[in-house]
Amino acid sequence: MMAGGLTDASPSTPDVQQLADKMKSQIEQKENKVYTVFTAVEYKTQVVAGTNYFIKVDVGQGEHLHLRVFQPLPHKNEAPSLTAYQTGKTASDPLNYF
Repeated sequence: MMAGGLTDASPSTPDVQQLADKMKSQIEQKENKVYTVFTAVEYKTQVVAGTNYFIKVDVGQGEHLHLRVFQPLPHKNEAPSLTAYQTGKTASDPLNYF
């Protein structure tokens, strides 16, 4: 992996699901929706001054969201933050930088 580049897509892990879950209420508020399904499917990472997580989330009925979540370095003692997201995605849409 090149520094600053995205990793290849990997299947979601419990840690990635937990990170996505922490962003769920923010997205629901922004979209004025309640997601009964919110399952992280796959993810990519980008190492910067911390880590950007690009997460594909299944929200049911064939719809997916792409999330970009920034996880600061541990010594910063800061919570992860939702930096961007995309709606209207499908299972076949690739995770790309956005």
